[in-house]
Amino acid sequence: MAKKVTKQFKLMAPGGKATPAPPLGPVLGANGVNPGQFITKFNDLTKALNGRMVGCVVTVYADKSFDIEIKTSPVSALIKDAIKIEKGSGAPNTNKVGKITKAQIQKIAEEKIKDLNTTSLDAAMRIVAGSARSMGVTVEGM
Repeated sequence: MAKKVTKQFKLMAPGGKATPAPPLGPVLGANGVNPGQFITKFNDLTKALNGRMVGCVVTVYADKSFDIEIKTSPVSALIKDAIKIEKGSGAPNTNKVGKITKAQIQKIAEEKIKDLNTTSLDAAMRIVAGSARSMGVTVEGM
């Protein structure tokens, strides 16, 4: 017999380096999850990501146990890593902060495609390119 799900919520934390300090600890406690157990399990699952922001879906069951489903990093974080910028532009139409190539977009799209609402690599690349443009990054070759 399946366990009864009491709550399901999403959160973001640095992969492999999460701590039970705020803002993570209070959110976990409010949703009935033991922060210490969650942090240990989350850090073990994400230790290869070494501090990169990672999304996850936490499912809490009636017996206070929980499951963690790790998602990929946000597209904006992957773009920032690819072109080595600190943050996007505040005025993306006028102030450009960098350039990204079609090959870099394809690599990001291949990594992110399982979490996007498409199965087509071409459509995933267009989604990534649109995110780059909205960050003030010039897209080359598309």
